[in-house]
Amino acid sequence: MQSRDLKADIKIDEESLKTIHESSLKIRNEISKVIIGQNKIIEQLLIALLARGHCLLIGVPGLGKTLLIMTLGKILDLSFNRIQFTPDLMPSDIIGTEIIQEEPETRRRQLVFVKGPVFSSLILADEINRTPPKTQAALLQAMQEYQVTAAGKTYNLPLPFFVLATQNPIEQEGTYPLPEAQLDRFMFSLRLDYPSKADEMKIANKTTSPDEYDLSKIITPRQIIELQNIVRYVPVSEVVVSYAVDIVQSLRPGNPSSPQLVKKYIRWGAGTRACQYLLLASKVKALLDGRATPTRDDIDEFLEPVLSHRIIVNYEAEAEGKDSIDIIREIKKIVKR
Repeated sequence: MQSRDLKADIKIDEESLKTIHESSLKIRNEISKVIIGQNKIIEQLLIALLARGHCLLIGVPGLGKTLLIMTLGKILDLSFNRIQFTPDLMPSDIIGTEIIQEEPETRRRQLVFVKGPVFSSLILADEINRTPPKTQAALLQAMQEYQVTAAGKTYNLPLPFFVLATQNPIEQEGTYPLPEAQLDRFMFSLRLDYPSKADEMKIANKTTSPDEYDLSKIITPRQIIELQNIVRYVPVSEVVVSYAVDIVQSLRPGNPSSPQLVKKYIRWGAGTRACQYLLLASKVKALLDGRATPTRDDIDEFLEPVLSHRIIVNYEAEAEGKDSIDIIREIKKIVKR
C-alpha cells in the first residue's frame, strides 16, 4: 500500500545505500541499550516494518516483548499501544465507538467517534488467540486495509502501521486459534527463545539496577514511509525471483513436480503471498546491509519465518514428529542443488 499523502523521491545509489545502512546500525545500537540479545528478532521486526508487513511472535510470557516494541517505538518516534486480548474483548474495544456528546453552547447532542487503541503506529496485540474470531477479525481487517469502519464510516489509520501479535505456545485451554486465512496476513511468524546464560545475567543486572537510558530518535515516521516506498523499487534478478517461486511451489502437495516428501507430509501449501513476502524481506535485508539487490541467500534467510505458519502438515507428519520447519529445511536442500 502506498502512502496516502507522502511521495518519496526514489533514489537508490551508493550514497543512499550507505545512509540506510548507517541508520539501521544506529537503530540496533539504540535498542541494544535496553534489550539484551535477541538481535535476530530485532532485525526481523525492523524488516517487517519496512516491508509494510506484520509479525506473529510466539513465546512464553516474561521475555520482554512489550519492552522491545515500546523501545522500537521510541527510537522511531512512533505512537504505541498495547492491547491485551481476553475472551470478553469486543471489536469496539479495539476500533473505538460512537458516544453521545452535548455541545456546551448549543446544548445539541451529537454522536462523536472515540478512537480505540488501534489508532497508533505500533500495536502490540498480546495473546491474540485468547479472544473470539469476531474480535480477531476486527484487528486483522485493520492490518490488511490500514483503515477501520465504525457505524458505516471509514477511518484511516496512522501510517506507518505495524502490528506485533503474540501467542503463548504453552497455554492452549480457552484459546481461539487463528484460522489459516488470518495467519496468512502476517508476514513473519517468529519464535522468541529463552536468552543464553550470559544474556540472562546481563538482563537480571540491568533490570534490577536504577540505571535509566535516554534513547535517541533515529528516524521519523515520514522517513520510515519513504523507506517503505524505496523498498518497492529495489531491483531483483530473475534468478532470485525464480528461486523464491520454486521453493514455494515445491511445498504444495498438489504440484505434480513437488518432491515425494511434500506429498507425504503436507496437507496444504502456501499461497502467492508467501512469494511476495520472501521478495520484500530480501529487498529490505539488502538495503539494510548496504547492498543494491538481494541474493538467493537472502531468500534462504526468510524461508522459515515466512513459510512456517503458511504450511499445514498432515496427521502422518504429526505422528512422526515432523513440523513445517523440518520440511522447509529439507526442501531448501533439494531445490538449491
